[in-house]
Amino acid sequence: VQLQAFGGGLVQAGDSLRLSCVASGLTFDDYSMAWFRQAPGKEREFVGVINWSGGRTYYTDSVKGRFTIARDNAKNTVYLQMNNLKPEDTAVYYCGATPGFGDHTTTYRYWGQGTLVTVSS
Repeated sequence: VQLQAFGGGLVQAGDSLRLSCVASGLTFDDYSMAWFRQAPGKEREFVGVINWSGGRTYYTDSVKGRFTIARDNAKNTVYLQMNNLKPEDTAVYYCGATPGFGDHTTTYRYWGQGTLVTVSS
């Protein structure tokens, strides 16, 4: 199983960015997909999750109204659209896959390698 996340970069506060995560080696629509992030010196934290069909999503409070998760099961891809980015969103962003649904790192069976998002003020 491989999850490849990409799309990170250096942006200014208020800008938008879209991350993508492409999965291979698993039956993609058997899994909920999530995004987590890890800032320097901090624990990995939950950002948001989407269920297998795309019909259910859940976000951490700090990104509600700014970030949107979507998936395309035909392309084995999950996206994280990030709008109105803030310096505190700076982190390495990881995608994860779980046959369940939740906001704890221990729920996730597979992880991508991470993509760095840096937001300057």
